[in-house]
Amino acid sequence: MNKTLLSTLGLCLAAVAAMAQNPIIRDQYTADPTARVFNGKVYLYPSHDIFPPEGQRQDWFCMEDYHVFSSENLTDWTDHGVIVTQNKVPWVRPDSYSMWAPDCVERNGKYYFYFPSAPKDGRGFGVGVAIADSPEGPFICEPEPIKGINGIDPCVLQASDGNAYIFWGNGRCAKLKPNMKELADDTPKEKVKWGDREFEMLGVSCLKDLPSRQAEGPFAFEANGWYYLTYPYVRENTEVLGYAMSKNPMGPYEYKGLIMPEHENGCWTNHHSIINYKGQWYLFYHQNAFSPRDDKRRSVQIDKLYFNPDGTIQEVKKTMRGVGINKATEKIEIDRYSTASEGVTTELIDTVNTFRSYMATLPKKGSWLKYDDVDFSCIKDGYMIINVKAADNTELCVREGSAKGKVIARVTLTVRPEEPANPMMARFRRDLRNQWLTQSVNLEYTPKGVTNLVVTNEGDGELSVNWVQFKNRPDYFTHVDAKAPAAKPDDDGFIRRWMLLEPIDKPNSGNTVFTDSYLREHFNRQYFKGQQTILPKDGQKVTAVFQQEQAPAGFGRGAQQQPEGPQVKTVKQTLTWHALESNMFNVKLFRFAEKWGTKVYGVLFWAVTIIDCDEDIPNVRLAVGSNSASMWWLNGEEALLLSGDRRMVKDDAMSPRLTLKKGRNILRGAIINGPGMSDFCVRFLDEKGNPVKNYKVTTSSK
Repeated sequence: MNKTLLSTLGLCLAAVAAMAQNPIIRDQYTADPTARVFNGKVYLYPSHDIFPPEGQRQDWFCMEDYHVFSSENLTDWTDHGVIVTQNKVPWVRPDSYSMWAPDCVERNGKYYFYFPSAPKDGRGFGVGVAIADSPEGPFICEPEPIKGINGIDPCVLQASDGNAYIFWGNGRCAKLKPNMKELADDTPKEKVKWGDREFEMLGVSCLKDLPSRQAEGPFAFEANGWYYLTYPYVRENTEVLGYAMSKNPMGPYEYKGLIMPEHENGCWTNHHSIINYKGQWYLFYHQNAFSPRDDKRRSVQIDKLYFNPDGTIQEVKKTMRGVGINKATEKIEIDRYSTASEGVTTELIDTVNTFRSYMATLPKKGSWLKYDDVDFSCIKDGYMIINVKAADNTELCVREGSAKGKVIARVTLTVRPEEPANPMMARFRRDLRNQWLTQSVNLEYTPKGVTNLVVTNEGDGELSVNWVQFKNRPDYFTHVDAKAPAAKPDDDGFIRRWMLLEPIDKPNSGNTVFTDSYLREHFNRQYFKGQQTILPKDGQKVTAVFQQEQAPAGFGRGAQQQPEGPQVKTVKQTLTWHALESNMFNVKLFRFAEKWGTKVYGVLFWAVTIIDCDEDIPNVRLAVGSNSASMWWLNGEEALLLSGDRRMVKDDAMSPRLTLKKGRNILRGAIINGPGMSDFCVRFLDEKGNPVKNYKVTTSSK
């Protein structure tokens, strides 16, 4: 017997395709979702809506294949690729595009995938079977459809009586043979009238005399000592999800009511499935969220389902939030909020590429939205990234729990360009109003465990949010305890232990101004007391008071003429020293500023370390690389100056010969950056260019 093996070849590579929010699949259209629990995972077998190719009816359903998706947490969905396609099923017309609602069940270690399609010979629909050893496939298609079934939307119920029952079409049901591929020999027959025509059909009509206008897509399951037959039907103009209950899998069934009413946006269809996963019941269904003007291109959604004490089903409320707990490190589509204040709206970001998803707009100060169930247990040393746009300069907060909750992160949006004093500088001012910006900010507070996020509009203008994500910083630094023993240089001689002062605000318009004379003038200014003598302690605070020159935007980057003179103001900053061990040979000052500073560009860093030698070490050279310019002093004397617009290169510059004296030596550095990154690496080399390592490094002045 010839059978078709559907190995998906290049299509079988699994890919993460979705997130927790509704809709759950975000890179393709999915409809008619059948969810099943296999091996501790949820597997999703939907139909796959596509846009009709040329020659096909353009305003109708169009499906050519099936994918299977899986998830362990209902938030991360993996696409395992195509498992059945119309041009590789022997009995299916290869250009039918009619692969409608499917199902998949497991029996005796085999997985049986049931699907409808249009046969090559004859009219109507047949129901085929494909078999695999795994819920992900590969599936082998039977050469013929199941005899006796002419219809769509198969569902297989494996009942507690030991039998398997197949439902299809408008609620017909028959028992399957143990081979799961044929109807049982004792399947009843009945005559059915369709207009003036009369047909003989196998099975029984479980929806006879029940509300069932244009019924289709039956889904049967067993729970609470009852058999439930759930199904879409047209109550008025579009489909609702109704259900009936029975003590027998083949009925008679008693209609009980609705599981879900009509879609508010007028989407014609709504097919579904119901599962219990880890003690919670869920309804999988579809709506046209990514195609609001086209209800033939649908997307799968999930919401929780609950029973009443008597076994009846409570009506399910559709949500944008969906189900599952998001890890804070996931990209959270926060526009799919749980609740919001009056006036908050959602709309598609892009009406052409709808898979870019939605945005939520908070129209005024005090507007808020709440997104439930985000797990922060994965965040140790984090920061937040948010995709946002604003009509004018404004501020937003991400808070814990409520609109008045503790601030997790605060985002200041400066989108309106200031009018420069010099009109020639106007070309360097960018207008960022109503443009999507991705902003990174430090966390003011890290929640514990699972909590709800609330975004609040703190400014006067309208703002819109798309997504938010929390990330852990790479371990660039390790804190050095005051009682920690002295360290040695690393294997290549680089000094990693430093006292670093939080960055001093030092605006400059570009790195080209970093000439020798500029650097000596600005490095030798006093910013704080004891600048060249202090041996700071971890956590020690200093007050920096200095005259700050306000660099005009664009100067130093090709401006036609220098302004008449910079504006000067007195600045006062309270800054803290941090005892740190760099986890890399190059000390990442930019990352230090991200975590502990208020600015990362246009700043001045101070670094101090103590070098203890058991003997004099003469004729060594200080070798430094820095991004951008820097100046270095050994024991109070200038040792090396790196000027200009530099990139961090090992041993980029070397000092004249120096002597590391026996006992204590103090090495200080000042590093300045403009509109770029900043880091440095420092070591001592001997006369042969070998790293000097016979000394100890400490940040303790004791």
